[in-house]
Amino acid sequence: MRKREIWKGSEVIAEAAIRAGCRCFFGYPITPQNEIPEYMSLKMPQAGGVFVQAESELAAINMVYGAAASGMRAMTSSSSPGISLKQEGISYLVGAQLPAVIVNVMRGGPGLGSIQPSQGDYYQATRGGGNGDYRTLTLAPATLQEAADLMGEAFDIADTYRNPVMVLVDGLIGQMMEPIVWEDRPGRTLPTKVWAAQGRRGRDHNNFVTSLYMDPADCEQHNLALAEKYAAMEANECRWEELMTDDARLILVSFGTPARVAETAMRNLRQEGLKVGLLRPITLWPFPGRRLGELAGEDHVKGFLDVEMNLGQMLDDVKLAVNGSKPVQFYGRCGGAIPHVAEVQEAARRALEEVE
Repeated sequence: MRKREIWKGSEVIAEAAIRAGCRCFFGYPITPQNEIPEYMSLKMPQAGGVFVQAESELAAINMVYGAAASGMRAMTSSSSPGISLKQEGISYLVGAQLPAVIVNVMRGGPGLGSIQPSQGDYYQATRGGGNGDYRTLTLAPATLQEAADLMGEAFDIADTYRNPVMVLVDGLIGQMMEPIVWEDRPGRTLPTKVWAAQGRRGRDHNNFVTSLYMDPADCEQHNLALAEKYAAMEANECRWEELMTDDARLILVSFGTPARVAETAMRNLRQEGLKVGLLRPITLWPFPGRRLGELAGEDHVKGFLDVEMNLGQMLDDVKLAVNGSKPVQFYGRCGGAIPHVAEVQEAARRALEEVE
């Protein structure tokens, strides 16, 4: 049996990236994710990789572009305002079909906001904060074990689709400590990137990496090809967790740390005899809307309660999935405030009273 180890969230994310074959990290300090670049500055050179503290967030994301274009597994991390500054570079990564991993340890906003945990970047992550029609697959772990596991998957998904992947966590996950078990991956072989700009390497041509298409017909075809890739992501990569939904009259929908609060509230309410379930999206995009729609069609389900650490950003996706067939209510805290179990329980009781 592999041993359990106590780790801090941001350091788990960094170590998991190194174990996944990441050998280039470019970042810039910002609370509450500073432990990621701090850990990388020590461990990345020991792993034979490159760590650079860039002069700005803009520089960092463009360094990721260069490393990814050469075929390296590259990543950056930041927190909410810093991720905002990286949006142009993320759009360029998508347009050039370059795989990379971007970690956002969210804090309160808008603007500088607070350094406390929040989930106010849901829109930005799932809708794309840069220009153009594009998508980034977005993973939202709720525990440190899941963060460790999903970091490896993030790099694999990025390489599979040649597209950036965002790992979205709140400041609590970045700062908490929990026991984890590291997955043993002996003899891991990384994919060969025949498209990378690495010189000719025995070819009769150089690879050319760009997102520039001057002819509108060419640009349209490029966008349509990207759309086919996004459709494949939706078909193959949508992930969620369900708890006690088989007979639930009210289903809580929540992701990240609030999902843990919601799960405790659900179990407490079950002890009171109230039939409450939970659906936790693991991929925020693609969103598990089809499954929510199926649950909304069940006779025993009378309503949904969305629980978030923002003013209701995932609420739009929940309502779109339910499509008006059942009531959808919301409970949230924002600006760095964290919902308490008792608050979620009371919100769930009110929601049940309204739908029964």
